[in-house]
Amino acid sequence: MAIIVGYVGDAPRVQTLQSGRKVASFSIATTEKGYTTRSGVQIPDKTEWHNIVIWGSLADVVERFVSKGTQLYVQGKIRTRQYTDKNGVNRFTTEIEAETIQMLDRKTQSSQQATAQPQAQYADAQQQSDDESKDDLPF
Repeated sequence: MAIIVGYVGDAPRVQTLQSGRKVASFSIATTEKGYTTRSGVQIPDKTEWHNIVIWGSLADVVERFVSKGTQLYVQGKIRTRQYTDKNGVNRFTTEIEAETIQMLDRKTQSSQQATAQPQAQYADAQQQSDDESKDDLPF
């Protein structure tokens, strides 16, 4: 089982197979933050790229909602497969066959404004209510 959190590197490639089943594939970058050792040596950030493959209804979700730069949580199985490239050379690739994905992106600016506005109205109404109740105190 593999769990990663990272950013999609390029637009997902979605294909519909002859059977009608969809498959989506894309890469995700994860970065291990750099640091400075006690002796003052700086270790730079290290970025790794992970190949992700998603089948079926999750591929539909990817097609509709995932794009370059989307931050995702991905959980799935690590698979290694062998193939022959166009020059006849046997190659191996390792990918994560995703079983669960979750988008972690922050809300867009417009939706933030939409949710902030009712909160501001509530705060104004609460302030007016507090001001009115101060005047009605019996003592």
